[in-house]
Amino acid sequence: MPMYLRLSVALVCGLALASTAVEAKGPSYTDPKKTDADFAFQGEYTGKLGDLKMGIQVIALGEGKFHAVSFVGGLPGDGWDGKKKGESSGELNEGVLKIDDIEIKDGKMKIGDAATFEKVHRKSSTLDEKPPEDAVVLFDGKNADNWVGGKLTEDGLLMQGCTSKQTFGSHRLHIEFLLPYQPQDRGQGRGNSGVYVQGRYEVQMLDSFGLEGKDNECGGVYSVSAPKLNMCYPPLSWQTYDIDYTAAKYDDAGKLTENPRMTVRHNGVVIHENLELPGERNTTAAPAKAGPEPGPVYLQNHGNPVRYRNIWVVKTDS
Repeated sequence: MPMYLRLSVALVCGLALASTAVEAKGPSYTDPKKTDADFAFQGEYTGKLGDLKMGIQVIALGEGKFHAVSFVGGLPGDGWDGKKKGESSGELNEGVLKIDDIEIKDGKMKIGDAATFEKVHRKSSTLDEKPPEDAVVLFDGKNADNWVGGKLTEDGLLMQGCTSKQTFGSHRLHIEFLLPYQPQDRGQGRGNSGVYVQGRYEVQMLDSFGLEGKDNECGGVYSVSAPKLNMCYPPLSWQTYDIDYTAAKYDDAGKLTENPRMTVRHNGVVIHENLELPGERNTTAAPAKAGPEPGPVYLQNHGNPVRYRNIWVVKTDS
């Protein structure tokens, strides 16, 4: 049966470990010009089989091993209906990647004699979005002065593991992030970080390219809700979160009267819409306790080199 029609009941080997916390053990690459031989084959491909539009994501698993996920109708966020999906695996040999009837060579994907697919490099519709005049700019590449524990890379990117000095109530947050390429790692050891809104509610960052899309994967509100759609791009692609957060409400006696809510756009696509959050508890490992006080933006350090740029906030308190 052709790969693009095969529906798998489970992901193969390592990809099935996405929900398990695993320490990173393999190499971590942060520069697309300095990777391994497999990196050029990983990514997204689109084309048509007859009149049928298809999207295929190819995931590198290290040492020449790959997994592919096919989407009937197009890639997630670009035509896929959220239902029909196929999966298969293959290996790289002498510069040619073969996955069932798929062959990838010199940047071209051929599916038997039926079709040739092109590799695409999608960009978020909000990438490089400029902050409005009333925005609080937390990071513009110049320095890390607005962050406690903030450190910059040599090329001027913000590193993981820092907390904004300024705190916020209800607000809109824009952040751009780059996940490392860690082909030999799995699960929570593969490009793990997260942005905590008010220091309380984590929107997970993880190399979840090609995975199912769970609450502890990229775009998930950790321990609260899985994303409607897994919009994670391949590692070493710049990605965006645009988060509209409505803070919890309390009465004069300090009693919670209304839970907080958030809407999250991942690479320009809504993955959580007006999601109600647990108002009397924060998410796991959050640095700030639930309460009426404003809170910071916190970028989690989980041991992986996740990078950030273009971070700004617009306050929306009434």
